[in-house]
Amino acid sequence: MQESAPSATDRQQKLAAFYERADPHGLSPLWLALARLVPAQPESPARASIWRYDEVRPFLIEASSLIGTEEAERRVLMLENAGMPGEAKITRSLYAGLQIIQPGEYARRHRHTAAALRFVMEGTGGWTSVDGERTYMEPGDFVVTPSWTWHEHGNEGSGPVVWMDGLDVHIVNLLDAGFRQDQSEHAAPAERTTGASNSTFGMNMLPVGCDRNRATSPLFNYPYAKAREALHGLTRDTADDPHFGFRLRYANPVNGDWAIATIATWMQLLPKGFKTQNYRSTDGTVFVVAEGAGRSIVGGQSIDWTKGDIFVVPSWSMASHEASEEAVLFGASDRVVQEKLGLWREHRQIPIDEHLAYS
Repeated sequence: MQESAPSATDRQQKLAAFYERADPHGLSPLWLALARLVPAQPESPARASIWRYDEVRPFLIEASSLIGTEEAERRVLMLENAGMPGEAKITRSLYAGLQIIQPGEYARRHRHTAAALRFVMEGTGGWTSVDGERTYMEPGDFVVTPSWTWHEHGNEGSGPVVWMDGLDVHIVNLLDAGFRQDQSEHAAPAERTTGASNSTFGMNMLPVGCDRNRATSPLFNYPYAKAREALHGLTRDTADDPHFGFRLRYANPVNGDWAIATIATWMQLLPKGFKTQNYRSTDGTVFVVAEGAGRSIVGGQSIDWTKGDIFVVPSWSMASHEASEEAVLFGASDRVVQEKLGLWREHRQIPIDEHLAYS
């Protein structure tokens, strides 16, 4: 007589017992995790978010009255995405925070594996030093701190200086490759002339024999005035891109690659009344409003923004931007890493009437 097939309940009990016996051996069934590990499309925990500068600035001022740079070392309020609370993440891969230095203060020298960018929000007289070379910062400037370079900050002005820090620290930590050193542990680098890197690499010429494989730009201050001039020139001689308006990326002058080896950075201009077509890409993006005002629709959520605000477009979220007055947006993402790994993708939505015209 043939035995009857096991019931569904009996089969589930045997599977449960199997999982329980396998677990102490560090074994786990892929078939229960496959959809989560290999999704049909990107599923980021990050949310469309905005930090309004007028709202967060008072907290920075208060923090500077409660704790000094000597005690805090880096007096920063982190920008934590609401979808990942407690993880010090603004996107899945990037860290961001707002740092404030008051007149006469000094943030001591250290270095770490993570590379950093600074985007200056307000103030004059602030400076940063990278491997012994000092540069003074103005609002809108984009400043690079390459991986494993000694850096420190100060303020010789009469008011507070604030900038946004962006770091690839979560990429570094994912690879368990993070190191850090303080100046007290090692000798400080030799001082270099202020502006030396710009004189050497920023004049559309390169030293003969320079290392063209240098992963991060040897320039570490990209002034806003020059970026603004370049964008203005682009509007005169180039048609706008329907998905971006006018956009230029920051480049490494020795090889033409992105300015930072792990963080893609760019600046884009939206003329007054310009509305971009819907667009999405796999790199979660942090935007800083350098000038102007407008509105973005991110994953169906409407976000109004103005100068100084910081907002996030998560990975693979459909987004469009509209300028109520001429606007300039600074952007940062992990696109450069994705490109080098062959992972980056984009989707440009074509309006129905334009699609029909070409069909």
